[in-house]
Amino acid sequence: MTKTSKLTKRQRAVIEDLFLGEMDEKDVLAKHEVSQSLYDGWLADERFIANFEERIARAYRQSRVILAQYATVAATRLVQLTECEKEETARKACLDILAQHSPVSPNAASSNRPFEATTAQPDLSPETASRLLAALAQEPIDEDVTASG
Repeated sequence: MTKTSKLTKRQRAVIEDLFLGEMDEKDVLAKHEVSQSLYDGWLADERFIANFEERIARAYRQSRVILAQYATVAATRLVQLTECEKEETARKACLDILAQHSPVSPNAASSNRPFEATTAQPDLSPETASRLLAALAQEPIDEDVTASG
């Protein structure tokens, strides 16, 4: 990269502060004494936009890592909620579990998108799903006891 293609320290500082989340855009520009017209010029600069877009992509990658780290905790908590005494909470937890998709599609091995979800969704109404879950939750009938009775 040649020297003319690098961002200035001021531009890098503005991008950094925009992504820290402590200030809004207006406050960041004021902190760095950047006028709106200068900032608009930066937004038309391919170098600035490339760095800005890379920072956005990095933020999304970081969020995916965080979500992946807590997926097991969330799944465990959701399963625990199926045993909740509040019937509606347990029902919703069951529905959420049934509605979950595999994080990897069948074609993910050949894809550059390993977190692509499948698009098929069950066509069950909440009432139907609730009845199915209630039927599945019933205690199994011991056939030996009923046959001898």
